[in-house]
Amino acid sequence: MYNDGNGVTPTLRAWGLTKTFGVGDVMTTALRDVSIELYPGQLSLLMGPSGSGKSTLLAALSGLLRPDSGRVLCLDHDIWSMSEKQREHFRLKHCGFIFQGYNLFPALTARQQLEMVLRWSGISGWREARQRTDAILDLLGLAKKANLRPNQLSGGEKQRVAIGRALIKEPSFCFADEPTAALDWKHGEQVIELLRAAAHDGGATILVVAHDSRLIPHVDRVFHLEDGVLVEGIERPLSLVAGDTAVAAEY
Repeated sequence: MYNDGNGVTPTLRAWGLTKTFGVGDVMTTALRDVSIELYPGQLSLLMGPSGSGKSTLLAALSGLLRPDSGRVLCLDHDIWSMSEKQREHFRLKHCGFIFQGYNLFPALTARQQLEMVLRWSGISGWREARQRTDAILDLLGLAKKANLRPNQLSGGEKQRVAIGRALIKEPSFCFADEPTAALDWKHGEQVIELLRAAAHDGGATILVVAHDSRLIPHVDRVFHLEDGVLVEGIERPLSLVAGDTAVAAEY
């Protein structure tokens, strides 16, 4: 679906985003007049050193952290002119999130974590929710862990549950903060391919924050953020076979 944006309306547009933390001598500027456009069917990667503002930008674009100035339009909705309740409804309906800290419910099994999203969103009944949940757990190599709670799972397994939870409702947007950080490369590659499929086959708009340069050959666009300033890298043609290390060298 993604064809470099020519003639395609962006699903997310942001401009003039600025965000600072602290006051006086300890004030830090996380975002400096950042503008960005993201398109349907596109998997984008946001890279930069620690403390560069990557997670702050992700939160501002997804309606989780209000910027000091600037606008964000998602599906032509002005996110930061909405009430908090309206933003919550928009996120529930249209967005999937993958957090570094997993944010799983301690009392729920892996299967229940995913089923809950479908039931809350009103997307499917009990039978369909169970079928979709078991299918994605199987894709993530977690079929045998479906009845385990977070304290019975490894860090990598919890991360895969969080990823499944984000993708199961087939959201219009997926915002992922270091989704492969807790995974070995075998599972990391599996996860990025699931995100690619959600974009290329499902038409989702996906933004991934990561340090891992091995992800570069798998994505469509790369953005770099440093000292709060955003720069776009070289765009990667979709025909390129994933895993071509020559592309990574260009960055």
